[in-house]
Amino acid sequence: MIYSRNGGNILRMALELTTSCLKDSVSLFRFYKRLGDGALAQASEEAIFTVLDAEANSIAIIVKHLEGNMRSRWRDFLTTDGEKPDRNRDGEFEAPPKTRAEVLALWDSGWELVFRELDRVTEPDLSRTIYIRGEGHSVMQAIHRQLAHYAYHIGQIVFLAKHFAGRDWKSLTIPRGKSATFNAQVASGKASQR
Repeated sequence: MIYSRNGGNILRMALELTTSCLKDSVSLFRFYKRLGDGALAQASEEAIFTVLDAEANSIAIIVKHLEGNMRSRWRDFLTTDGEKPDRNRDGEFEAPPKTRAEVLALWDSGWELVFRELDRVTEPDLSRTIYIRGEGHSVMQAIHRQLAHYAYHIGQIVFLAKHFAGRDWKSLTIPRGKSATFNAQVASGKASQR
């Protein structure tokens, strides 16, 4: 369950029962985007650019990498190889954006492309073959590949934002010590798991 604020109201995002792989995948992309949104909202300017050690990535670098991946994978998703010739993947891990506004602009532009292209995919498209680095994938496999990749990196963003926020962190899912309360809310229909 994720809580988001909208004009002071807490919105609960409901799990929708579906047998559509495509519909559920889009729902999961939206869920992970909301987790990232919540983490970025709680991350201070300093936290966005801080690295834990010389081998670690900052939140800014992770967002830059995600946007580069999204632009490459989703541009002309059904018709061109997902690894575009103009992508500089190694460069995504260098020279982070300079401001929070630049980080958020990359975040938003990447997700806008993801959802625009997913809106064009149909159920029959799921069995089509597309390519990433010349390797064939069904559209369904490519979508799952990206979903897993984004969840991995959004987990890193959430971890870092929570680390730097410390005691000020507001849970993005079920708050610590509140599992029984949440389970009772789900059982009574007052809350949902997604």
